[in-house]
Amino acid sequence: MPSAVKPPQTLYDKVFEDHIVEEKEDGTVLLYIDRHLVHEVTSPQAFEGLRNASRKVRRPDCTLATVDHNIPTASRKNLTTTEKFIDEADSRTQVMTLEDNVKAFDLTYFGMDDKRQGIVHIIGPEQGFTLPGTTVVCGDSHTSTHGAFGALAFGIGTSEVEHVLATQTLITKRSKNMKVQVDGELAPGVSSKDIILHVIGKIGTAGGTGAVIEFCGSAIRSLSMEARMSICNMSIEGGARAGMVAPDQITIDYLKGRPLAPKVDSPEWKKACNYWLSLKSDEDAKFDHEIYIDSKDIAPTVSWGTSPQDVVPITGVVPGPADFDDEVKKEACKRALKYMGLTAGTPMQEVKIDKVFIGSCTNARIEDLRQAASIVEGKKIASNIKHAMIVPGSGLVKQRAEQEGLDKIFIEAGFDWREAGCSMCLGMNPDILSPGERCASTSNRNFEGRQGAGGRTHLMSPVMAAAAAIVGNLADVRKLTPSTSAAKGSPKVEVAHIHDAESDEDLDKIMDLPEENQQSHTASTSTKGASAGMPKFETLRGYAAPMDIANIDTDAIIPKQFLKTIKRSGLGSALFHAWRYEAGSDKEDASFVLNQEPYRNAKILVCTGPNFGCGSSREHAPWALLDFGIKCIIAPSFGDIFFNNTFKNGMLPLRITDQAALDTIAAEAKAGKEIEVDLVNQVIRSADGKELSKFDVEEFRKHCLVNGLDDIGLTMASEEAIQKHEKKRTSVWPWLDGSGYLARHRKGPVKVQAAKVPKTNRGEELNEPLDW
Repeated sequence: MPSAVKPPQTLYDKVFEDHIVEEKEDGTVLLYIDRHLVHEVTSPQAFEGLRNASRKVRRPDCTLATVDHNIPTASRKNLTTTEKFIDEADSRTQVMTLEDNVKAFDLTYFGMDDKRQGIVHIIGPEQGFTLPGTTVVCGDSHTSTHGAFGALAFGIGTSEVEHVLATQTLITKRSKNMKVQVDGELAPGVSSKDIILHVIGKIGTAGGTGAVIEFCGSAIRSLSMEARMSICNMSIEGGARAGMVAPDQITIDYLKGRPLAPKVDSPEWKKACNYWLSLKSDEDAKFDHEIYIDSKDIAPTVSWGTSPQDVVPITGVVPGPADFDDEVKKEACKRALKYMGLTAGTPMQEVKIDKVFIGSCTNARIEDLRQAASIVEGKKIASNIKHAMIVPGSGLVKQRAEQEGLDKIFIEAGFDWREAGCSMCLGMNPDILSPGERCASTSNRNFEGRQGAGGRTHLMSPVMAAAAAIVGNLADVRKLTPSTSAAKGSPKVEVAHIHDAESDEDLDKIMDLPEENQQSHTASTSTKGASAGMPKFETLRGYAAPMDIANIDTDAIIPKQFLKTIKRSGLGSALFHAWRYEAGSDKEDASFVLNQEPYRNAKILVCTGPNFGCGSSREHAPWALLDFGIKCIIAPSFGDIFFNNTFKNGMLPLRITDQAALDTIAAEAKAGKEIEVDLVNQVIRSADGKELSKFDVEEFRKHCLVNGLDDIGLTMASEEAIQKHEKKRTSVWPWLDGSGYLARHRKGPVKVQAAKVPKTNRGEELNEPLDW
């Protein structure tokens, strides 16, 4: 009989299907993970979990660790040890803990003394660790960056970090397919950052919830890899699980010669390229949502409020509540204007700024720095600018920029030239805004307090931030360079590869190892008694605290200054800290619901606004809620990663999309009455037993909660299926197994001798491909 013909598939469908280890009848999938990036903030508790369960890292060859979030970006000329270099105690502890963990678990690590250290989402691509058609995860929501390569890349919480370390898999379900097609030539001054800000402004921060976005169209195809990464990076800000761009020749050219990509002209390289180029959506593939955008409608764009969806063209004015029809949006606008210190109707170009930040995993690559330098060259920053900083995304980006003389251009203009790190993007390190300071930022989030308590963030592209630094206000870059191409679009300027791997002879020796040595990936972990278990969740009765706020983000749930911990507990006092306490003090704000009786003892949270838990992948948000005593959150919708994280901690997030039912539940909460959540029968009741609403929950997740089952233990029972997939993986996609300096036969974290880097004049591309 002829084999069944597959229905047309999207790019996402194809990559997802290639990584299925097992699939249950209810659609729950055990998905194999090819690449795992680890950093200091979301990993300590994961490694602690491995130790407590006597588990090993299953695939050290597929794991790469670095430090980025907490580290200072000041000069490292005096760096000797982490202990002496990092002044802040909690940050120092997190970094030193990671250093201990990579040694204990034999992982490759780029520390502060390694020039390849940098932001995880910048070092992955530049090392060739990120490859088309792979699954890539990291305990960071902006893992979506790697989707620019046609990879399925998404952020995960700490429990899932532990799950991947132990099993190299994740338990998940299929996402919806969403297409964002951008056609036409970008106008001068418009870049990939403007594209994604425009898209988010159009669909909203919840527009992509439950979906993976494929970015396509002639405007996307014309972009360099670095520009595509910026777009995919911020797909999470549109609520999407991930963003993807189909691989093409631009992708392949970028990967040539990178240390962890297959060797050019080898049979592996040719096989890989053929596979990569097959990864595109079929002509008749169906998408659940489709958005079409004409490039001529995109102008240089800036944010005005406290959500990435709060954007306008730089030629526009600050919106007011009257500009919105929806009552929730009207209230959100009032709140944002108050926080941002703005008046409706003010022209955006009249908004003065205090600081400028060019950096982050969104815009700290060499192309971003080149474009910003083209704007500031020969100029000086405005006198009202207190501090303007350039933070390269990696040590190698910094090195390349210095070879081209970009550092001198920035320094002469008055910028501060820093070391690689996340820096002011999230303010977990010394680079922060003071209360009330206004910043032109190339980062990805403008949440309240994101760059520092009380700090005000305006998102924009690198050339727009550079223009703001020169003018002193939010500025239209087109007025600075009206007839040049320096600020136009994102040209296909590819980064010359800085060779920083072992010699070819050493790599050949590794690849020629006997088969028994090359197949030593899998850790020999017993599955007996693997389930550590969680408390069972059957019925929960208690007071429900009401909140009528939309887009409650993870930075609001727990501000980043409380993330510098290596424990899961003790975070309840930090929950909604900026809202619970008066600014700059420990005095409670009596108007906040959790400071009122009976809600101080709430076990349930009822939020009538959509998109609860949007933002970061950090699991600290559910930990803080749980530590406070809240085990169930009821809302019309949730941020995808937060939704997943709650289940991993024995909590129940309930989507109630029926507005009447949600209003009824909220009314009980506002009346100070208890409610009951019956998971077994999937019903919410009032204190007197009246049914308020039924609810849906995935059968597998319900089964785990009701029985208190541990995901890792359940997954380890599928060892045979995982091994079968790994055997197929080695046969079909051999370039995905550890090679080069990630080979498993080595003992301890691998240190690689750096080769000398050929020098080049600024802007001159080297002819020969050099490895990073």
